[in-house]
Amino acid sequence: MRRLTVVQLLPALDAGGVERSTLEIVEALVAAGHRAIVVSAGGRLLPQLEAVGGEHVQLDIGRKSLLVLRHVHALRGLFREVDADIVHARSRLPAWLGWWALRGMHGKAPHFVTTAHGLNSPSRYSAIMARGERVICVSQTVRDYLLAQYPVTDPARLTVIPRGIDPAAFPRTPHPDRASRARIADLHPQLAGDGPLLLLPGRGTRLKGHADAIALLARLRANGSDARLWMPGVVQAAREEYLAELNAMTCEVDVEDAVAMTEPTSDIALAYAASDIVLQLSRKPEAFGRTVIEALAIGRPVLGWNHGGVGDLLRELQPEGAVMPFDGHALRQRARVLLANPPTSPATMPYTLQAMQEATLVQYHALVQA
Repeated sequence: MRRLTVVQLLPALDAGGVERSTLEIVEALVAAGHRAIVVSAGGRLLPQLEAVGGEHVQLDIGRKSLLVLRHVHALRGLFREVDADIVHARSRLPAWLGWWALRGMHGKAPHFVTTAHGLNSPSRYSAIMARGERVICVSQTVRDYLLAQYPVTDPARLTVIPRGIDPAAFPRTPHPDRASRARIADLHPQLAGDGPLLLLPGRGTRLKGHADAIALLARLRANGSDARLWMPGVVQAAREEYLAELNAMTCEVDVEDAVAMTEPTSDIALAYAASDIVLQLSRKPEAFGRTVIEALAIGRPVLGWNHGGVGDLLRELQPEGAVMPFDGHALRQRARVLLANPPTSPATMPYTLQAMQEATLVQYHALVQA
């Protein structure tokens, strides 16, 4: 297979699933001997991009302003200069700019690939994510959503490539893991004790279901359990009002001494290992649900709302953890069952980083060879 030049387009290299997937594909391309270029406004992940052999071109292609249109000419020039084979857009505005740049090219132009990372509100603006010659969907939920919202889309152009994890980063850990629990309790004394630890990782937004987790904790403790709840990621800059709201809620249901709300943890694998149940209670259906496969890989049961990508994964890998969305009573009942009889996690996690990388490169080669 000949050497490819792949240009990925995204708003910035700060943090998040889009950025993570971008770096993972850069790493795979470079390891296979290809050239990997990323166009973005830059950010704190830029050193990681360069460390794995990627190249960066700094253009603020995610800024929602008419001034961003000036980058169309720059992108067109870049595609010509590097003799790009593939232009891979991972976000709506960068996708539009890449699309316009490609349409203005004379002669042979690079192939256009998009990845639909989320369930964007349907609109003409969002429809660009379904216009790639290949549209990579991060889950079956995303593929079904795109076909429902944009019925003129050719289903043959849509391919499901789920996100994946590095199994070495999430090794199977015996349960209970008292050493990990003790380390977490040293950091957050509210989590000390012999009762079960519930973990809900997620940024500080109502969409992540923190209120549902607090209500679940209150119900469990009202039934005599010494359960504790850790919510890493709630503490964020400019989210102080939301944090105060959650603190008031814990006081109202008398669980303030059993809850730790913190900044994101730098060792999420340790957090999973220390926990007894991992919660995924997003109020809005998510496209995939990486938390599910990370926790199950370590060997911890997951309890979540049965919708979106999270529901897909739970029904496939651990159906005992899937609960009718927003049914608090059913959530408590299922939590008690999982705590009393933890289900067996899959012996082998099918959603791996290597599988995702290889499947993406297969799509690139298929386009170039067509």
